[in-house]
Amino acid sequence: MTSLKLYHDRSFDIQAVKLLPGDYYASSDNIMIVTVLGSCVAACIRDKQTGIGGMNHFMLPEGAGGNTTGAWGSSSSRYGAYAMEMLINHVLKLGARRNQLEAKLFGGGAVIKHLKSSNIGEKNAKFSIDYLETEGIPVVSSDLLDIYPRRVYFFPQTGKVLVKKMYGVHSNEVILQEQGYSSSLKAKDVSGDIAGDIELFD
Repeated sequence: MTSLKLYHDRSFDIQAVKLLPGDYYASSDNIMIVTVLGSCVAACIRDKQTGIGGMNHFMLPEGAGGNTTGAWGSSSSRYGAYAMEMLINHVLKLGARRNQLEAKLFGGGAVIKHLKSSNIGEKNAKFSIDYLETEGIPVVSSDLLDIYPRRVYFFPQTGKVLVKKMYGVHSNEVILQEQGYSSSLKAKDVSGDIAGDIELFD
C-alpha cells in the first residue's frame, strides 16, 4: 500500500517497511518487508527473475468455511481473494511477469484462544495454499500452523525470508492486535528485535 512509510532498519542496514494486519506492500527496490503474524497469513510473492515482489498480511473473517477453492464465493473467501489480488496486481503493475511468480507462505498459528474452535489459522493457511494453486503460482516454501506467533523478514530482490518464532511475552501484543483486527472484520465490507532462533527460507 502506498500509505505505508519506509524506514531504515539498523539491524539489517536496509530500507524497510512494516506491515500491520490488512496491509500489503510491493516494490521493485532493494528493501525489506517486515510483519508479525499470529493467526494471520502473509504471502510473499515475487518475480524470481526480476526480484520485483511484495507481501500481504491478512486473516479470513470468522466463520470461513472449509471449502475455499473454486469461485471464492463466500464473503470470507472473497476477503482473502481480495488481499491476494491486490498484492498480485501491484507486483504485476511494477513489471513482474505472471509466469515467473513464486510464493512463500507464513503464519496461520493457533494463537488466539477464542478463535481456536474455529481453526481460523488453519483456514487462513488452507485458503492461501488453495488460492495460489488455482492461480498457478507455485509455493516454493512455507512455515504454517503451529501455536506460536512469527516475525517475518522478506527480501523481495533475493527471495530470502527470515522467520523468528516468538515464544515469550511479546506474543501477547500480537494476540491483542489480531483480536482487534478479527473484530473489525466482522463489520467490514469485502468489496525489530531479531535475537533468538531464526529460520531461513531461501
